[in-house]
This record gives sequence, structure tokens and C-alpha cells, in this order.
Amino acid sequence: MTRSLFDEPPTPYDAPESIAPGAVLLHNYACDQAEALIQAAQQVIAAAPLRHLITPGGHTMAVAMSNCGDFGWVSDRTGYRYERTNPLSGQPWPAMPACFADMAARAAAEAGFEGFRPDACLINRYEPGARMSLHQDRDEADMTAPIVSVSLGLPAVFLFGGLQRSDRPARYRLAHGDVAVWGGPSRLAFHGVAPLADGDHPQLGRQRINLTFRRAG
Repeated sequence: MTRSLFDEPPTPYDAPESIAPGAVLLHNYACDQAEALIQAAQQVIAAAPLRHLITPGGHTMAVAMSNCGDFGWVSDRTGYRYERTNPLSGQPWPAMPACFADMAARAAAEAGFEGFRPDACLINRYEPGARMSLHQDRDEADMTAPIVSVSLGLPAVFLFGGLQRSDRPARYRLAHGDVAVWGGPSRLAFHGVAPLADGDHPQLGRQRINLTFRRAG
């Protein structure tokens, strides 16, 4: 089922919504833990401030990013990769908060991926107008592990396509507390986020925070 950004919010969490083989949406799944997740994210950001990365082509990304866990995803003119240390400080990334790892493991199991233990969490901050172009998550060493993505703050339009960039993506509304999980046959599906519409979220104001959990090492 494809949801418009302007649809009414989904009913309280009941069961996964399948959007492709191995890919599900868990609406409202993280709502009861949202405040703890936000506070933990703020602590990570205080230790490893958000920044706008540069792509290998020299473009500045619209989304500001930070990381926590054993590995952090980084980008510069030399390419996309995972690093154990923050290039800005030379220090290891902040440890992954326990509430992060717990949420990722529980959501993955709910989607059918038991035993997921993320070692990297990419924190993305979207402000109005920011977007993420269609891409594959393919820098991870372990492709058998799923991707778990938690949405906090303003609602966004999640674009989820196929295994070819030319495949037309479906559009799904992701609201505060929604979780997307994809793996198995959809692990390398192209996905992205449409330009964020303006708004004012009661907890996060004019922004969306996205937590993306991966098994990088």
C-alpha cells in the first residue's frame, strides 16, 4: 500500500506492512521509545557534531550527518567508506547507546531478521528542503544483515525502488516513530527521501532525525 504524505496517520502499531520481499514498514513501532532515542541522539551529536559531508564528485550533501558505534560512515573526494574514527577529531566514534542497539535488534526481529546486532548507526538530520537521492547501501561488509531505519520528528516521503536505479520507486509516508527494515532480496534496493516538507514537530521542531543501523564490519 502506497501512502501519501497527506494521508491520516496510520493506526497504532499492529503488524509489519510489507512493501517488497524482505522489506517492511513498522508504523509507530518506536513511538514509546522516541524520547529516549532523541536524548541519546543528542548526546552522540554533542560528542560528534553533525556535518555536511562532501561526495566524491565534490558536492555538499544536503543532509547533516554523525555516527556512533564501532564504525562510522564517511564521504569525501576519495570515496564512500566506513572508518573507526571521526576524521574531524581523530577519536573513535561515540559508543552506540543501549537504547539504539535494543531498538534496532527488536525491529529487525519483528521484520523477520533475528539476531541483528548493528555495529554502526548513521544519524541524519533533515531540515526543510533537504533530500536524499536514490542510492544503495553497499559499503557494508555484511550484506546478510538488514538495514534498520528509525524516523523521528517531521514526516517524510520515503522512496523505495528496485535493484536497478531505473526502477520507479514507490512513495511511503514515514512519520515520527516509524521504522523501515529491509534485507534479504531487497537488501540492495535503491531508496531515498523526497525533499522534506516544512513543519514544526512538537519534540524536534523544524527537522527530521533519521537513525540508520547497519552491520558494517
